Amino acid sequence: MPGSCQPTGFGLIIIGDELLSGKRQDRHLSEVIRLLDERGLELTWARMEGDDPERITAALRETMAGKDVVFSCGGIGGTPDDRTRQCAAVAAGVELAIHPDGRRQLEEQFGAEGASQRLRMVEFPEAAELIPNPVNRVPGFTLGRHHFVPGFPNMAWPMIAWVLDSCYPHLHAVGQRIERSIVVHGARESQLTPLLEEFTDRYPDLRLSCLPRWTPPEFELELGLRGPCEQVEPVMRELQGAVSGMGFHWQPRC
Repeated sequence: MPGSCQPTGFGLIIIGDELLSGKRQDRHLSEVIRLLDERGLELTWARMEGDDPERITAALRETMAGKDVVFSCGGIGGTPDDRTRQCAAVAAGVELAIHPDGRRQLEEQFGAEGASQRLRMVEFPEAAELIPNPVNRVPGFTLGRHHFVPGFPNMAWPMIAWVLDSCYPHLHAVGQRIERSIVVHGARESQLTPLLEEFTDRYPDLRLSCLPRWTPPEFELELGLRGPCEQVEPVMRELQGAVSGMGFHWQPRC
């Protein structure tokens, strides 16, 4: 099991100049949210980095110092702009080395000659473990609680699913967390802020959200509660009663 401490959350790093320049649109964020949600888990944070090695290394140093499970998508190929492997090694303070099982997988897939041309793709930080790639058998790698996969969605997504199911099944919480929302008509954020602060203080295990909308000529607020099933339902009923008591009309969000 990666890491020796209980993770505190899940993070996502998406790497590639092509995303920051607009040449390609990110597809990983929404899919990783879905993969986590299927298992009763939540994404805690996400960030996007270009191919600058200093920035990638700094980002990985920061996240490796924490306790989150982190998925990193992109930059682990064999071309000069693929620098994530090197940056991960520097951030962890270890050397790069050809992974013996990675070499074997390349040889099985491409033959000895083809594998020799691709060895850079299995040059991973020391002590890294492999993440199987079901598409072309060129693996990703795990380093502690950090999991590095290619930028190609058809490879990255099943590899992330494999990590979640193989390394963190003990964290799965399907059906244990729910979200409920209501739309409050004619309300502005400032009018409900004191009430929301009160609920935030009283129920720290719940995630409370407030999304304002302006649908001329009326203002609306979408109030959401997310957390353990046994808490969300009674607290939402309490919130509904408090909103009604303030004279606002609300309805469940469809």
